Amino acid sequence: MNDDDASVLIDRKMLEVLVCPVTNGVLSYDKRRQELISKAAHLAFPIRNGIPIMLADQAREID
Repeated sequence: MNDDDASVLIDRKMLEVLVCPVTNGVLSYDKRRQELISKAAHLAFPIRNGIPIMLADQAREID
């Protein structure tokens, strides 16, 4: 399995349950960047090795 295969293994049910830790709002999944996006908080939370990193200090600010 290569890194591309690992990115496909994100559990859709898990993604439906997760919310933004800052706003408690909805997250969208960016498959290409392997991030969970909170439009309300203007943050992108990384997914590393199939694990969402839901820490605000690890998130990237977005417009």
